[in-house]
Amino acid sequence: MSESSEGSSPLAFGQVVIGPPGSGKTTYCHGMQEFLGRVGRAVAVVNLDPANEGMPYSCAVDISELITLTDVMENLKLGPNGGLIYCMEYLEANFDWLQEKLAAFRGHYYLFDCPGQVELYTHHDALKNVFAQLAKWNFRLAAVHLVDSHYCTDPGKFISVLCTSLSTMLHVELPHVNVLSKMDLIEQYGKLAFNLDYYTEVLDLSYLVDHLASDPFFRNYRRLNAKLVEVIEDYSLVSFVPLNVQDKDSMRQVMQAVDKANGCSFGDQEHRSLEALMSAAVGADFHFASTLAVQEKYVQSQDKTVEEEVMDM
Repeated sequence: MSESSEGSSPLAFGQVVIGPPGSGKTTYCHGMQEFLGRVGRAVAVVNLDPANEGMPYSCAVDISELITLTDVMENLKLGPNGGLIYCMEYLEANFDWLQEKLAAFRGHYYLFDCPGQVELYTHHDALKNVFAQLAKWNFRLAAVHLVDSHYCTDPGKFISVLCTSLSTMLHVELPHVNVLSKMDLIEQYGKLAFNLDYYTEVLDLSYLVDHLASDPFFRNYRRLNAKLVEVIEDYSLVSFVPLNVQDKDSMRQVMQAVDKANGCSFGDQEHRSLEALMSAAVGADFHFASTLAVQEKYVQSQDKTVEEEVMDM
């Protein structure tokens, strides 16, 4: 950590890992904790999901010490969604507990494993206020928004993901890195309508609307889809970094994108070489390279499938 000119609190860098249920947030935190540990960073994982049980990573701070979803549901007779919102509001009302717990890990790089309820990032203010309070404590955070890559195989779902991602970016108000997770499984979901870079770079979405219109069901909603796409393109904010947690190079690409977003590359926390600093500064080039590498693996997988089908014939 480096001393901030804004006050006596030292700067702290980290990621808030968000996304819908099943997008791989906990797996990502585990993989990133191990990866960053190998490159020399002291990492503290903070579990902010009161429904998280049996976490695979080493947890430095656990919200279950403050409140659990099970207790809230049993005592207040709330459902899982209402219970999660209550838990986040309770956390917001107990900032002193969070500050005390985090203070024990000064000098660490923080990974915040957040709940999977989408409304917490698109509508509700509790987590947004928690992130804002962390910023007041000189935390320099980037939001890592995970989305399951299988949505790329369904144009309708992909438009929905783009709308959710954009809404989250505007509501959370943090430097943002959108990630297509589980890229190692994408070939299991079927063939993509377009090349992978079309989805990661969110290129001309009119082609996606035309592709949807070929479906009799979606043809009736062409104007609606066209307007949704127009909003996404007008903001021109959403793009994705592909991720395979088991691939070291893929993890490095995401780390560099996040470092560029939260400014960690430019702090005193690590004495990086000029070469490493420039690598993070030209993250777009690495982003393209990582997309290309995943695209090549995906195409090879598709070619292999076609060859097997021909042999069976």
